[in-house]
Amino acid sequence: MPMSSRSPAPKVVFDDRVHSASIGALATAFCIGGALTLLAFGTARASQNGRLAGPADGAPLMRAPLQVVAPVDLHRYVGLWHEQARLPNRFQKKCTGSVTAEYSLLEDGTVEVRNRCLLPDGNFDEAIGLARSVPVSGQPGAGRLEVAFAPTWLRWLPAVWGDYWILKLDRDYQVALVGTPDRKYLWVLSRVPRLEDSALEAELDYARSLGFDVDQVERTGR
Repeated sequence: MPMSSRSPAPKVVFDDRVHSASIGALATAFCIGGALTLLAFGTARASQNGRLAGPADGAPLMRAPLQVVAPVDLHRYVGLWHEQARLPNRFQKKCTGSVTAEYSLLEDGTVEVRNRCLLPDGNFDEAIGLARSVPVSGQPGAGRLEVAFAPTWLRWLPAVWGDYWILKLDRDYQVALVGTPDRKYLWVLSRVPRLEDSALEAELDYARSLGFDVDQVERTGR
């Protein structure tokens, strides 16, 4: 078989630097173009609504982590407390009347918790649990506790312990604001069965400033 008389094709040289630069330029252009498109879309939507683009109404850009009261003297904190208000929760759904929490300091430094609430039929429901302090670095005696109502033989499980953070406490240990770091649970407690309206509003206003959905609060001490 005779050989072809055509000249051989020129050899193509692959330059990594050239191709990498091209790919990088395309990727950069794609990212910038996408960002500008999203920005333009958001601006257009905001203009339609008659306001500048931003977070949803009432939604902060970033909520700071909650801080607890420190130090808390558990010897003064224990005793009988009356619930004044709370965010709705599944384990107090049946409570329709007065709610109390009684704390007793035990010899090992833990606290017995005895919660009682009035049921629709006039009877009381009672739950007994245990609270323990959670150390906070640089804040000795910080009001960060965990509470468990599970049986004693299950308390080795981390999942049965719930957060109990003392977020606000007056100097006389007469009014306390208690919540959880995820802001799903909130209680206002008082030493007296019925806290004055102005005092309760002050507690709720403070809770609102911390990011709690105070509009959903149930006022139970009324």
